[in-house]
Amino acid sequence: MNRFYKLFLITTIIIGGCKTRDIEDKITNQSINSLNMNIFSNEGNKLLSIESPYSRYDREKNTLNLNETTINLFQNNESEYIINSDKSKLSNNNTLLELSGNVSVKTLLKQEDKLYSNSFKWDIKNSEFLLIGNVLFQNDSITLSSNKAILNKKNKIIEFYNPVKYKFNNSNKDSGYEVNSENAYYDIDKKSVIFRSKEERVRSKIYF
Repeated sequence: MNRFYKLFLITTIIIGGCKTRDIEDKITNQSINSLNMNIFSNEGNKLLSIESPYSRYDREKNTLNLNETTINLFQNNESEYIINSDKSKLSNNNTLLELSGNVSVKTLLKQEDKLYSNSFKWDIKNSEFLLIGNVLFQNDSITLSSNKAILNKKNKIIEFYNPVKYKFNNSNKDSGYEVNSENAYYDIDKKSVIFRSKEERVRSKIYF
């Protein structure tokens, strides 16, 4: 009887431990279906809205993990950029936004402009978006690609880090890509591109 009692007691503790861990995991990780949330500045201005059909909130890390995300970025309470991605993460008290997998950025100011990358990172307190991996910018006039780019939402300039591949889309014949070892700066408002070296010497400036 003593041997049976000890075995029963050990089994009960093991099962009980599994149930406790399962409950703790449910409390720590909360699933959310059809998420639709807005984030505002301290002044009450709308900064962004996030939509996701499925997300999970990690209470312990204070992190929101989302799938199939659609994000609208606002300026003066009006939508300025629409960003889609396979996955995204919102952390650091809702101030750090990270996206990954088939990231696409579309500006509502110039609807023909499209920007793609493997990943996207934005500290909401700053005005710069960091794009890493297979960065590609396209519109009717030009295609620019590099492995890293920074989009400044204040001055509307995208900086592509060297080496930069580019080609002009309005040419009658496809001449293929050209490679430039300098950084490229595309001005969204002026529709112009500048190639500039580290020594700040301008190689060329092109308007479309």
